[in-house]
Amino acid sequence: MFVSDCRREFYDLIATQVHSEAILFYACDDFCLNFWCLSVPWISCTSMVYLAPIHTIILLFLQRVLLLVASDVDALCACKILQRGCFPSPLLTAVASLQALFQCDHVQYTLVPVAGWQELETAFLEHKDQVKKYWKIFGLNELLFFFCFCLQFKYFVLINCGANVDLLEILQPEEDTFFFVCDSHRPINVVNVYNDTQIKLLVKQDDDLDIPAYDDIFRDEEEEEEDSENESDGSEPHEKRRRFEEEVIERTMKRRQRREWEARRCVNVHHLFKSGFSPHFRREILFDYEQYEYHGTSSAMVMFDLAWIMSKDLNDMLWWAIVGLTDQWVQEKITQMKYVTDIGILQRHVSRHNHRNEDEENSLSIDCMRIAFEYDLRLALYQHWSLYESLCNTCYTSASLKLWSVQGQKRLQEFLADMGLPLKQVKQKFNSMDMSLKENLREMIEESANKFGMKDLRVQTFSIHFGFKNKFSASDIVYATTSLMENIEKEGPETTNFIKALDSLSRGNLDKLHQGLDLAKKQLRAIQQTVASCICTNLVISQGPFLYCSLMEGTPDVKLFSKPVSLCLLSKYLLKSFVCSVSRSKAFDSQTSG
Repeated sequence: MFVSDCRREFYDLIATQVHSEAILFYACDDFCLNFWCLSVPWISCTSMVYLAPIHTIILLFLQRVLLLVASDVDALCACKILQRGCFPSPLLTAVASLQALFQCDHVQYTLVPVAGWQELETAFLEHKDQVKKYWKIFGLNELLFFFCFCLQFKYFVLINCGANVDLLEILQPEEDTFFFVCDSHRPINVVNVYNDTQIKLLVKQDDDLDIPAYDDIFRDEEEEEEDSENESDGSEPHEKRRRFEEEVIERTMKRRQRREWEARRCVNVHHLFKSGFSPHFRREILFDYEQYEYHGTSSAMVMFDLAWIMSKDLNDMLWWAIVGLTDQWVQEKITQMKYVTDIGILQRHVSRHNHRNEDEENSLSIDCMRIAFEYDLRLALYQHWSLYESLCNTCYTSASLKLWSVQGQKRLQEFLADMGLPLKQVKQKFNSMDMSLKENLREMIEESANKFGMKDLRVQTFSIHFGFKNKFSASDIVYATTSLMENIEKEGPETTNFIKALDSLSRGNLDKLHQGLDLAKKQLRAIQQTVASCICTNLVISQGPFLYCSLMEGTPDVKLFSKPVSLCLLSKYLLKSFVCSVSRSKAFDSQTSG
C-alpha cells in the first residue's frame, strides 16, 4: 500500500538542489492562470554541459505542472498555500515534482479550476497533448518545438478531486505521467492506494483510512500455479539447478500464502453466510469499504503541515489552513469531534506564530496580521450584519426557533427580551450597537440560548486582525469566498469567479472580501426564504427513507441553487428545519391525544 507520509515523502527529495536566478512572468486568459518562470541555471558540473545548446540546458530544469483545483474553499486555501510555498525568497530550485514545489522557484505551472469529474477529464485531455497540438502549428522548427515540448505535462497535482475514483481507468494517462493527489474525499479508491508508481496520495499519517488488505481485494481466486518454462540451453547445469531450486522455494511460498489466504477467506465467508451476506468475499469487502462517503483532514491543513515540516510555514499559510478547516465545519463535512481535534492542532501553531508581549502589541503596524483563538457565537456574519438578521438567517437558530412560523417569530421576540436587548439595538449594524451591550453580549446570548434549547451556540474558532480596524472570523471568510465563487449576478466565464475568490483570500484584497460578505448575506437570505417557503407550502415530501423537494422554474433565487455549494447548504438547512417542524408536530399530536 502506498499512502504518502507527508513528513517523509516531502523531505527526501531536497538533496538535489541547484541555485538559480529566475524571472517570473504572469499571464491570464479566460481558461486558466499561467505562471511562467524562465531561468538560466548556474551549473558547476562538467564542461560537456556547456557545449549543449542553451535550450537543452533549460530543458533539464523546466518541468511543467498542471494544478487541477476543485471549486470549494478548502481547495482554494490549499492552492494558496501551495502557491505561496512555490515562490519563496531566496530563490531555490529543485527537481520538479510535488515534493519540490515548496522549494523551487522556476517551475512552470498552470492552474485550472474543475467543478466535476467531466471537467477534470476534459482539462486533463486538453493539456496532456500540448506537444502534438503545437507540432502541427510550428512544424519542424527545432527551437519552437523545444518551447512546445516544455508545454507538455507530466506532473499533475489534484486538490480535493481524484482520490475516490480510479484515475488510471478514467484518464488513461501515459506511463511517464504522475499524479499527486491531495483530496479530503473518502473513501479513497483502492486502485489509487495500491498504485505506487504513478499515483502519490498526500494523506496525514494519523488519518484512519481503514483500507482493505491487498490480498483480500486483488488476489485472483482462480490463479493457476503452473511451473515456469525451462531455462535456455545455453545455461550451465549448476546454474539451471540453482534457478530451479529458487523457483521451487518461490512456488512453495506462494502455495503457503495462498492456503493462508484461502483459510482467512473461508472463515470470513462462513461469517458472511451466518450473517446472511453474499458469499462473494471480495465484493462484500469492497461494498463495506465504499458504501459511505465522508471527508478526511482538510487539504489546506495537509498542505500547511508540509510547509511546517519543511520550515516554510508562514502566518498567512496558517490562516488559510484555518479557513480550510472552517469550510469543512460550515459545510458539515466533518464531525464536531474531528473539528475540535483539528482546532487543537492549529491552536498550537497559532500560539507559535502569534506570540507577542504587550509592548509588541502596541507597536503593531497598520498592515500587519494577527490570528487569535476564541470562543465565538455560532451566528453567521453577525459582526458585519445586524444581530437580528444574523439570528434570522443562521441555520442553527432559525431551525431551533422555527422562524418560518408565527409562533417561531414570537419565540425570537421572547429570546431577545430574555437577554434584555432592545429591538432597536439588535436591528442596527453590529458595529453601531451600544458598547455597554456588546461587552457582555456573548455571555448574555449563551445564557438565554440554553433556556431556549440552543445549547451549542458557542463554538471554538479563530479570528484574524488586519492592522487596527479589520477583524474577521474564519467563518466570515468561508461565507465570503464561497459567495464570490458562486456569484450569479455577473455573467461570464466560471474562471472569473474562481480567480476573484482566490484573490479574496489574500490580505491585500479587502475590497473583494467585503464584496464577498455582501454577496454572502444575499445568499443566506435566499436560502432561509426558500426553506421557509418549502416548509410552509409542504413541498418537502417523504418517500420511504428519503425526502425530496422540487423547486420549479421561476422560483425566486432558483438560479443560485444551480451552484453546488449553495445547493448543498440549502439541502442541509432544509433537512434540519424539516426535522424540527416534524418533531414539533408529533409532540403536539401526542399532547392532544393524551
